[in-house]
Amino acid sequence: MTIAETGATWDAFISHASEDKEGFVRPLAEALVSLGASIWYDEFTLRLGDSLSESIDKGLAQSRFGVVVISPDFMNKAWTKHELRGLWTREISGRGHILPVWHNVQKDAVEAFSPTLADRVAVSTASRSAVDIALAILAEIRPDLHAAHSRAELLRRVDGSALAELEEEVG
Repeated sequence: MTIAETGATWDAFISHASEDKEGFVRPLAEALVSLGASIWYDEFTLRLGDSLSESIDKGLAQSRFGVVVISPDFMNKAWTKHELRGLWTREISGRGHILPVWHNVQKDAVEAFSPTLADRVAVSTASRSAVDIALAILAEIRPDLHAAHSRAELLRRVDGSALAELEEEVG
């Protein structure tokens, strides 16, 4: 089901600790957007003067999925715990679904933090790149886009070669 069919604004909200942006979260968010997904990600969505809490609440409320990047920093921040509680509330009410990504953590740490989150099938950055994880997430949040293109074409969208060829044709 697409965002248009649900009335949501975004396909997914990315909940993460700011310490994880540079090495993983930003490349993940950029890959998802280049693949055609509508993503609530603070760097893409927040504008000068916005209320941080209002914008995040709106993002949580108007996203079909919550991509939760669980890391040691994520587990130690009050703000990310607040976002996770919001995502759980949406899921319990049937208006959202949590997709966990384990970043620099093992199952025992996730289980100590949240046994119910540890029970979820997750993807791990230990064995997959941001692009590979973005493709796995795309299959869940936008199966229409994922199924409509070969893996090679999706990878060309992420690396920019598809756009460069289009610009060359047009220009």
